[in-house]
Amino acid sequence: MIRHTVVFNLKHAHGSLMEKAFLRDALVLKEIPGVKKFEQLRQTSKKNDYEFGFSMEFADQAAYTAYNEHPKHVKFVKERWDREVEKFLEIDYEPV
Repeated sequence: MIRHTVVFNLKHAHGSLMEKAFLRDALVLKEIPGVKKFEQLRQTSKKNDYEFGFSMEFADQAAYTAYNEHPKHVKFVKERWDREVEKFLEIDYEPV
């Protein structure tokens, strides 16, 4: 199992229509085959300055690779993520 997580800040104002549209449109990612337990999260801690997080799981490396190469993921990254995300940190885990 691989847990893929990314924490990020958007370029949009908090609570703006553009922020809401980004989060709504990101739900396309959970439609990609192999994605399990997709979550959108809002930061509540003051321990870091990231505002949002996405988390999802994959059965194995092959499923994760297929997700990364899937046309819906590639399109979302190119058309939305690269243009609207100010900064991010991506972390991928597997059980020890």
